[in-house]
Amino acid sequence: MKNFISVNDVTDINALVEKALAYKANPLVDKTIGENKRIGLLFLNPSLRTRLSTQVAAKNLGLEGIVFNVDKEGWALEFEEGAIMSGTTVEHVKDAAPILGQYFDILCIRAFPSLKNKEEDYSEQVMNAFIKFAGVPIVSLESATLHPLQSLTDIVTIKEQMQKTRPAGGKPKIVLTWAPHIKPLPQCVANSFAQWVNAWGEADFVITHPEDYELDEKYTKGATITHDQDAALKEADFVYVKNWSTYTDYGKIYSNDPDWMLTEEKMQLTNNAKVMHCLPVRRNVELSDEILDGPDSLVTTEAGNRVWAAQAVLSEILKAQ
Repeated sequence: MKNFISVNDVTDINALVEKALAYKANPLVDKTIGENKRIGLLFLNPSLRTRLSTQVAAKNLGLEGIVFNVDKEGWALEFEEGAIMSGTTVEHVKDAAPILGQYFDILCIRAFPSLKNKEEDYSEQVMNAFIKFAGVPIVSLESATLHPLQSLTDIVTIKEQMQKTRPAGGKPKIVLTWAPHIKPLPQCVANSFAQWVNAWGEADFVITHPEDYELDEKYTKGATITHDQDAALKEADFVYVKNWSTYTDYGKIYSNDPDWMLTEEKMQLTNNAKVMHCLPVRRNVELSDEILDGPDSLVTTEAGNRVWAAQAVLSEILKAQ
């Protein structure tokens, strides 16, 4: 594995999932493969689970991890080619990235979309600039359109749960449901989850959301899409809850209907489904307390599995170097 930006960088999803679960069972089995190597974690936006889980994963592999909060501690970076830098940006990525490539053996980048310019966000300007100029493997800790480490974690969590509770041979029904939120959020997690579940190909996959919340078809193609949440939830085995803003009329909130919040009553429609969310979550807006604190919630397990997903990815990159 050269870079880890999307599911397209993975040749065998199940093998990577099994590797993550093997690390969960034996975290330090490869504790020396990263010896004398450094990993840089650059955050252009805040993080909790992504940052800490990747640091723990790196440590488990013997890597020295260094975190730099670019948004708070560094110079404002310019990404536009041919920019006349007479504004607020201080340093061009063309100058910064090659230096970082000399400092680190692997470079991890966290960046969010502006939600103002769809063309710019969906061009993945930030991530592609680091890939072009750094000269070392790049791992996405979330980009303008995708969150691959989260999605790998989600598949790991689903597969782990299936091994515990589901007879072999049956396809689970997985539902991605939109949830209300107080502000417009990126499409990254929803895009990425759809991309990974479709590429995995081992589930009946349904996406449900209000009208006008369609995602980019290049990520959702292959899924069943409906505006009827109750119909989507029927006989579901896993329900993934996430808010996202509008894609066509970019970055807007058209609906904030509280009826879309998942509740225990709606869960009665499912096949005793397990509930997932990437966190952080707005309690009693996106998900009710009764769900989050109940026996069907996987959110804590899911967040814990972030370590093993990151460790599997980093070890694949290290072994390819």
